[in-house]
Formats: sequence, C-alpha cells, structure tokens
Amino acid sequence: MSRNQDRLGLDNTPVQDETPAATTAAVGIGVPSSADGPSFSWSIPTEFVELPSQGIFYPPGHPLHQQTTVEIRYMTAKEEDILTSRSLLKAGVALDRMLQNILVDKNLNVNSLLVGDKNALLVAARRTGYGPEYETTVTCPACTTTVEHAFDISDPPTNEYLKNAEDWGISVSTNGTLSIELPMSRVVVGCRLLTGEDETRLLKESERKAKRKMDSSTTTDTFRAFIVSVNGDENPFAIESYIQAMPARDARHLRTIYNSLVPNIDLTQAFECTQCGHEAEMEVPLGVDFFWPKS
Repeated sequence: MSRNQDRLGLDNTPVQDETPAATTAAVGIGVPSSADGPSFSWSIPTEFVELPSQGIFYPPGHPLHQQTTVEIRYMTAKEEDILTSRSLLKAGVALDRMLQNILVDKNLNVNSLLVGDKNALLVAARRTGYGPEYETTVTCPACTTTVEHAFDISDPPTNEYLKNAEDWGISVSTNGTLSIELPMSRVVVGCRLLTGEDETRLLKESERKAKRKMDSSTTTDTFRAFIVSVNGDENPFAIESYIQAMPARDARHLRTIYNSLVPNIDLTQAFECTQCGHEAEMEVPLGVDFFWPKS
C-alpha cells in the first residue's frame, strides 16, 4: 500500500511491518511567519488502524490489496466542522467526507473500502477525536428501562470470518472473490464483498422503490451487487437468469455464508442494567451521539 504520498511536503519513507494502533507518526502543519516573528507548527498524530479484511478481499491494483493497515490522522476542529455542516448532513455524506479528510494516503477513496474496514476506521476516528469511552443511552431488553451506559471502543476485536471460511471449505481467489457451491442447484457462484459505495447504492434503490410504492426486491438486488459469476460465467445475463431462478434454499444458504464471511469489527460487549441488574451481551449502538457527543 502507498503510505501517504503527499504529507504536506514532508519526507515519507514507507513503513514496514507496523504495529497497528500503536505506531504513530506526526503530520506537521506550519503557520506562515510574520516579518518580525517566528513561525509556528503543530504536529497532528497519526495512527495505523488494522483492517479487519487484512487486505485479502481487495483485487490487484487496489491501494489496499494485501495491505493490513491504513494510516489516519487524529480528528481536529476541521473534522468537527465537517460533521456539523448542515449541507453535508442533509446530503448524508458528512461521515464519508470526514473519513476521507483524515486518510493520510490521499490516493485511497473511502467509497472503495469494504464495509467492515470502513467501520474499523470510523471507530478509530471517533476514538482519536473523543476518547475510547462512548457514553450513550440504551434500552434494557429485560425491563425496557432506558439507562445510560459507557462502552469501551478502544480495541474492538475482529470477527472470525477466516475460521468461518475454513469451516465452509471456502477459499479466496487472487482477485478477492469467493467461490460458493449452493446445496440445491449445485451451482458455484463467484462472489465479491460489498463496499461502502455498494451499500449506499442499495439503500438509495430501496428508498426509491419505497417512495414510488414499488415492490421491494432487497434480496435479489443484493445478490446482483455481489454475485460476479455463475459456474464461471461472468455474463450479466447468465447471472441475472440464475438469480431469478435461484431456489429459496440456495438463496438462504448464500445469505448465511456471505454474512459469516464479511470481515468486520465485533462491537458486542457486556451490558448490565443499573435498574434491574439484567446482564447480557449487547452490540454497541452507533447512534447519533457516536460522532456528536453531548459534551
């Protein structure tokens, strides 16, 4: 992976075998001096964030192909301006714009990130901006009381997608695709993992159909997004023909396997209700206060 090829004029020597989340560098920001006074500069720390995908699912030619980390700089007041911009919030692109802004390697497009990798960077960005403790309100599943709870987002683990792939007997090709044999039809479908751009497009399509009161086709739309071949045939007509005729059992099997193979961070943590004492595992709710804390 290219390492920050344009760091504001500073020399950039590629970093080898970094230790994610512990290796930091600094990006200097200079302030022009006056004729009679000195110049000042501040260093913004950077952090290497480990990618859940480990770069395995990016095709050759992608900046993250076989790369295990991405370098981001810490959030600053500039990023807070982005996160509070009414026009960006209305367009639904504030988070993406903020994330793009803190990527050190400007050749990397945030929209090309796999969903799980993007989640890892968003959590890391939040941590650099507001600290590892995320305080929010949650509803107890036992007593339904809304309580304040603090989650620790300092070091979320990665899900066991590689073990899941091994259990299913599935390997990854050199271009990052998966070959999955379906139980009923015995068809082998080639699949790629969805990016943030893919998910945004699927969401917009779903909203468009709902607005026009059209029948929902979420399942088949999703299959169209990630199936790239059927028995080795990459012809879009062959893919569409199989999607339309896919047995329900095969469709369910494919969804189950695909979801288990998506690399992502695991945000499940222990929760104990302060009202009734109920204890349970709960996924960290990424609500509106995740990047817009109360204080």
